[in-house]
Amino acid sequence: MKIAIVGSGYVGLVTGVCLADFGHEVTCIDKDQSKILELERGVVPIYEPGLSELVNANVAAGRLTFTTDLPSAVGQAEVVFIAVGTPSRRGDGHADLSYVYAVAREVAEAVTGFTVVVTKSTVPVGTGDEVAHIIGTVNPEADVAVVSNPEFLREGAAIEDFKRPDRIVVGIDDERAREVMAEVYRPLYLNQAPLLFTDRRTSELIKYAANAFLAMKITFINEVADLCEAAGANVQEVARGIGLDNRIGAEFLHAGPGYGGSCFPKDTTALVKIGQDFGSPMRLVETTVSINDQRKRAMSRKVIAACGGEVRGKTIGVLGLTFKPNTDDMREAPSLDIIRGLQDRGAKIVAFDPQGMKAARLLVEDVDFADSAYDVAQGADALVLVTEWNEFRSLDLERLKSLMKTPVFVDLRNVYRPHEMARHGFSYVSIGRFDEDIGERVSNAAE
Repeated sequence: MKIAIVGSGYVGLVTGVCLADFGHEVTCIDKDQSKILELERGVVPIYEPGLSELVNANVAAGRLTFTTDLPSAVGQAEVVFIAVGTPSRRGDGHADLSYVYAVAREVAEAVTGFTVVVTKSTVPVGTGDEVAHIIGTVNPEADVAVVSNPEFLREGAAIEDFKRPDRIVVGIDDERAREVMAEVYRPLYLNQAPLLFTDRRTSELIKYAANAFLAMKITFINEVADLCEAAGANVQEVARGIGLDNRIGAEFLHAGPGYGGSCFPKDTTALVKIGQDFGSPMRLVETTVSINDQRKRAMSRKVIAACGGEVRGKTIGVLGLTFKPNTDDMREAPSLDIIRGLQDRGAKIVAFDPQGMKAARLLVEDVDFADSAYDVAQGADALVLVTEWNEFRSLDLERLKSLMKTPVFVDLRNVYRPHEMARHGFSYVSIGRFDEDIGERVSNAAE
């Protein structure tokens, strides 16, 4: 099939390259000419494991092309995916749909013949209705079916998620579109990936409900971690104990500094606004948003407590900046709040991240960026592990200690064992754990 993807950001590019890898003829469209020129040269503007190789392979095979010419690409397409951003709108937190609606107008003027227009962007309930209305108003002769097809891609594992999905959700109000979308995803359907057809509004809500539930799960285990610290229990064992229950599952039960990224913060806030608009408040989600915002800032107080209650004039090393490993995404990353909180108390920050420092330089000030974890440790009064990149999981602890001014290690991802850190002479603080071998509580975030 001939497919056009409008928007060559994270979702659009991953969607386009994976569909091309299935054998479809895909054109990715973007207004940013410099981005298109880079992609044509084989330079992928985002970091995602395996993406560059897949882009280059499908370009070489002639199945994947890039352009700024929307009318030409859309005019030839049987299916058009809208994959532009829907950031939180400044001032009120609603999803900003201006990019989606602008694309809908352009698509309306360019379509020829029956075309399925697919909203891949994360959008509030009723957006598909408005997209259909815009297209019908701009071009009353357009033969178009508007479909909702939300993405469920985890950054760092997006290609695997697209090719081996838990489910594919398609919201339709036109039976012709069902056949087209079944053909788009036929390679996955043959592998027995569940293809769930529903109405358009239900499909739009599924995406928000899924992300909000996962955000609540993360926030729940973070609150349990605080209770574990107060009660002298171990949050990792609690998480394992409840995660073995098939009704709960082990995923997203890892205590840490709070969720971040491009989806959970934005989508939970948007769902709160959607609930308010429909007079059906999402009280659990509202509380989740509030707790998570407070937690990220509280992590800086945890570091300060580990340093004896004072960090003015001290050098704090930060290991990991992105909101999760295997991505260069700094959006809503907990590291940003932690760094600002420490700087507000007079600390000097030195940081290293394998992929996130380019983006971080645009978001934080007065931070020295190092070339490795060991460079961060040089002369540091404390180290804070914020993002659990693999290269931080097996650090040479003897070398690390020898480089530091004071061997204080704050582990916000529970990567290391308390007794092991104590054996190497570290003053060690983690999340929600009580180590009986050394007989002391290893963290206390709120004090």
